[in-house]
Amino acid sequence: MTAVVIGDALIDEIRDASGVRELVGGAALNVAVGLRRLDVETTLIAMVGDDEAGEHIRQYLRDHGVRLIESPSPRGSSRAVVTWSPAGEPQYAFNEAARGRSIRYDEAAREAIAAADVVAISCFPLDRPDEVDALVDALADARVAVDPNPRTGMMSDVAEFVRGFERVAARASLVKVGADDATLLYDGDLEALRARLRGLGADAVLATAGAEGAVLESDAGVFRAPIASLPGPMVDTVGAGDATLAAVAAGLSQSLPRSDAEWQQLLDRAMLIAAATCRAEGGLLRTPESLHEGERGVFGS
Repeated sequence: MTAVVIGDALIDEIRDASGVRELVGGAALNVAVGLRRLDVETTLIAMVGDDEAGEHIRQYLRDHGVRLIESPSPRGSSRAVVTWSPAGEPQYAFNEAARGRSIRYDEAAREAIAAADVVAISCFPLDRPDEVDALVDALADARVAVDPNPRTGMMSDVAEFVRGFERVAARASLVKVGADDATLLYDGDLEALRARLRGLGADAVLATAGAEGAVLESDAGVFRAPIASLPGPMVDTVGAGDATLAAVAAGLSQSLPRSDAEWQQLLDRAMLIAAATCRAEGGLLRTPESLHEGERGVFGS
């Protein structure tokens, strides 16, 4: 099983009552590392700067066995300053490199995409038509899983982002969207968005709604799963969406489910992995079986 992930890689600079600390992160990077932890050979295609932060990102990926095909970044590595709202929600402020991220596809990137069993896309600059054109050209006939993962501090044009997202979603094997995506990009109606994406041509749509669980719709039917219950407190929900996408993409890298039971099993397993990931800080994917492991990789290299 092989996968390629295309999107962001950055440093999360977390500021809270305990002080300031840095984690290697980015939605696409989290998905790539998550896939590797699920025993899928994975390549990440992302923009990384030639600086100290970039070396931390490279080392982190080496530690986890993820191959990196990097696009150069003249503005250095991407960074997000993370603070918390009074309601406890994370707030992100992105540097110039993150806001202007760009990905190029050299021969190595195109070969990796062509050979992959699944290509996952997350936190991609979908509001830039030139970036979307290059992405679609590089994807060719690949099996695609896409999560728009919009960030207000990164988007310059919401309407253009929606156009780019729907262009990719229309040919995707799986589209993952959440309640926040529906609110930020559409009118907030997640069920209507699920129907819209299926109508555009997406083979399957996974809609996640926080405490309300998730719904996966495909030609085989509509499958539902609540939040999974696991021992221990929920520590950090930031990596839940990335873990869910990684878990489903790992399943798709084997083959498309052929029966109702296989679709339901895929969704249930993804929800268990998301719940396990929430039992530790940071975006590192956890499985229920790995909760006893140490903190390797959580705080970067």
